[in-house]
Amino acid sequence: MIPEELIRKIRQIQIYTSRAVNTSFAGQYESVFKGRGMQFAEVREYVPGDDIRSIDWNVTARTGKAYIKRFVEEREMTVILAVDLSASGEFGTVNKLKNSLAAEFCAVVAFAAAKNNDKVGLLIFSDQIELYIPPKKSSRHVLRLIRELLYFKMPRRRTDIALALEYLGRVVRKRATVFLVSDFIETDFKKPLSLLNKRHDVIAVSVHDRAEFALPGAGLIEFSDAETGEIILVDTSSRRFRDRYSRRSSDRFSALKDMLKSINVDCISISTDKPYIGDLIEFFHIRRRRM
Repeated sequence: MIPEELIRKIRQIQIYTSRAVNTSFAGQYESVFKGRGMQFAEVREYVPGDDIRSIDWNVTARTGKAYIKRFVEEREMTVILAVDLSASGEFGTVNKLKNSLAAEFCAVVAFAAAKNNDKVGLLIFSDQIELYIPPKKSSRHVLRLIRELLYFKMPRRRTDIALALEYLGRVVRKRATVFLVSDFIETDFKKPLSLLNKRHDVIAVSVHDRAEFALPGAGLIEFSDAETGEIILVDTSSRRFRDRYSRRSSDRFSALKDMLKSINVDCISISTDKPYIGDLIEFFHIRRRRM
């Protein structure tokens, strides 16, 4: 039985994301992602004028006649939402928690995919694979994915992004667009990400809160590590401490962007304190110009 509060929340997200998909970037999604690949259609006998690079040499050798492979533009796309819902996402100082923001972002992408008749799948992970739902079509399927994202009760667990990437490499056979949604507290996943991006189109979505980059001067504050439970007491009234904290956070994010750029993985950054639709549209524009 789904709690009434969850039903209301799903409905609110459905209304919000449907409006966003319809008014803010109608057609943007399709122009960027549709027709990105070619799908094998058939083998037929060679006729003068055909591109010799399309010749199927195996069939030609077997039959004694020249045959070519024919491909058609692949119109249907598969979208995989790979979402890190480890304990560090249960943090937010402004409008919502990072995990709630991740769920809402995924809802927008999922509704955009459903509107264009694409398949959508979901992977929820922490330091283990928590849930995998294979890609399917239909609005009902999309609502199920959103329900799972919102209803999922995450125990206190750390993050293992490499594990999730390796898992996707095994279970997703057909080329897909993978949205890897995480706060990227963990950083040791360059190799599996690079390998996955060679077979699929991986887009990193960095979820953060402004307090992770700049602390207010609020005196003594007790901080608890959501993933380890470790508690420390810090004096935020110290300007020196706040500057060092901000510098380390900025350096960590810059290192993440540099690593992603080095293996040709695009990155969208979203924050709990501001709307993200504009950032998503800008990302679509950049991709279209590059294409």
